[in-house]
Amino acid sequence: MHARRLLIGVVPLVLVATACGGEDASTSTSDSGKKLDKVTLTLNWYPYGEHAPFYYGKQQKIFEKHGIDLDIRAGQGSQKTVQATAAGQTDFGWADTPALLAGVDQGVKVKSLGVFLQTTPASVQSFDAKGIEGPGDLKGRTIAGTAGDALSKTFPIFLKKNGIGESDVTVQNTDPAGKIAAVISGKTDGLLGYASDQGPTMQDKAKKPVSYLRFSEHGLNFYSNGLLAGQKILASKPAVAERMVKAVSEAWAAAAKAPEPAVAAMEGASEQLPPKTVLSEQFATTLTLLHTAATEGKAPGVNTEADWQQTIDVFAEAGMVTKPKPVGEYWDTKTALKG
Repeated sequence: MHARRLLIGVVPLVLVATACGGEDASTSTSDSGKKLDKVTLTLNWYPYGEHAPFYYGKQQKIFEKHGIDLDIRAGQGSQKTVQATAAGQTDFGWADTPALLAGVDQGVKVKSLGVFLQTTPASVQSFDAKGIEGPGDLKGRTIAGTAGDALSKTFPIFLKKNGIGESDVTVQNTDPAGKIAAVISGKTDGLLGYASDQGPTMQDKAKKPVSYLRFSEHGLNFYSNGLLAGQKILASKPAVAERMVKAVSEAWAAAAKAPEPAVAAMEGASEQLPPKTVLSEQFATTLTLLHTAATEGKAPGVNTEADWQQTIDVFAEAGMVTKPKPVGEYWDTKTALKG
């Protein structure tokens, strides 16, 4: 489930039908007779709790209200979603900001329309019994991580900010799908993962409580998942992009007010869908990630240039962005929600 983590490199693209093609293929009609733009959204991975707002927004006809007939598709990792969005193989993508930054750094023609998870869920996850309550408790521990992904790249920065040497902690290179098993079997003391993702699954499988040592609570924050579009659709259909951003923001706001119905709306979304208890916990954690201090109280998806710059700086330090560009090269301020 966790292979979506960012791995830098060339990714083969699987061609899918683009929804913004000919006139007949690109529109539909609602039950009330309203003309809708058919739009595809490719997620960062198979549906899990974080994605509840998209299914709830579709169920509650929020997207339809904004003139959009939404087709939600499973993804195969943020990097692949970034590549496919840039290539026009999907109209919009939902992906991790580090993958977007790395893609733009490599010349991929894609931009963010707004980051929704503005507090990173990056964390060290372990069973409560391990006693990892603060950064100092990591000394002498072995943690499962995946070489080259955003978590492993930023972990040294997290350690440095908390006065811990890289040599004080052993990061065991582990396949993304094997990290949970490594912790459950006792091969590692914890894993590097997202608090809104692996932890609830690990807790459900092992029936043991999980603790989270969040980067954001110990001096290191950066943008996580958000909505993106290729420059082709931004140039040819800016009005559709603007309506999509507004619809997604409204869907997230609505789901935040009704988390149980939002999670229930995911029923049947995928054969790989986690159990409802896991979905509920994943979404509950996701709702704690929607804002930074600068955007608290604002609509979901409203970003600030300062928060963007902070994120760019973090990944430049981590070596994932070799040629940092101005914020406007990553974030489409024309389409973005205004605070």
